[in-house]
Amino acid sequence: MTLELATAGESHGPALVAILTGLPAGLSLDRAAIDDDLRRRREGYGRSPRQQLERDEVEVLAGLRHGLTLGTPLALVIRNRDHENWAWGMSPWVPEGEPTGKGVTPVTIPRPGHSDLAGALKYGHSDVRNALERASARQTAAHVAAGSVAKALLRQIGVSVTGSVLEVGGETAPGAMRSATDAARRDRDTLGGVVEVVATGVPPGLGSYAEKADRLDGRMAAALMGVQAVKGVEIGDGFALARRRGSEAHDEIEPGLRRGTNRAGGIEAGVSNGEPIVVRAAMKPLPTLMRPLRSIDLESGEPGEALVERSDVQAVEALAVVAEAAVAWELARAALEKFGGDALDDFVGAHRAYLERIAWQR
Repeated sequence: MTLELATAGESHGPALVAILTGLPAGLSLDRAAIDDDLRRRREGYGRSPRQQLERDEVEVLAGLRHGLTLGTPLALVIRNRDHENWAWGMSPWVPEGEPTGKGVTPVTIPRPGHSDLAGALKYGHSDVRNALERASARQTAAHVAAGSVAKALLRQIGVSVTGSVLEVGGETAPGAMRSATDAARRDRDTLGGVVEVVATGVPPGLGSYAEKADRLDGRMAAALMGVQAVKGVEIGDGFALARRRGSEAHDEIEPGLRRGTNRAGGIEAGVSNGEPIVVRAAMKPLPTLMRPLRSIDLESGEPGEALVERSDVQAVEALAVVAEAAVAWELARAALEKFGGDALDDFVGAHRAYLERIAWQR
């Protein structure tokens, strides 16, 4: 048994959709907890005015009855409140009447750093909007909702996952991060940063070294690299380990099979080792600029300036929430693969029996 997730939806379309399969029956979900994670993703210093328009709230169309999962596909929906301003421009069907609202003019000048050019060329779009709408980070709301469900499952076996911001625009102190954001806003520019996710309570044995696709660290890295604007991922001390000797790089095993250090970030040979899992992701500056970069008009072939749309100055705090969800999802997948169970009691019981077999003390 494994968890699977499929999402759909465009940035300014009617809604975002997430379909989760493989969840055991009997898991209690809290609508307020999911909505709170969606709120955390929406907020943050440096976000765009659009976040004041969206009031992300989860709707459940299937797979849940009276707050408990049924063991069948769970269908989640998050409405795009801003769609009313794009109803003609982003209509799923051929719109009737005169063009009104936003998105009515074709986009032909791609933004450097975004999906615009590669997406238009790959799929043969003459209007770049056909690529940029799905590539937008707006779709991360669906992944955050799914991650919230994953965290509910992990809590049943004592695992918690927390994301936080380490750096914005090269600054590490909270006040300096805000000052850097303010300076970039004044310059009509954008910033990136670094976030960290820590998962505690993870038992040893999740993941596998037997096949490349089963390595937990590889799956974590893929999940985070799949988030918009992420350009680098490290587990534990990551790149710093390459500059140390082996005697300074590895975590010695102490009585009780625990470690005094955690340079490996809780994963060795693609398998969790019982220590906290520590993952970091680096986010590039956002590519939608209020002071646009040079580009080429795909229609005329003439030089031009890239599309200017409402944009965040930085979204590193939002990335911390999205990364938290991504790590939680991969841990929940690995836990279900390890312990199985069509019903929640089976899943929890198998986890308990495993800890007894390996005599693992939390």
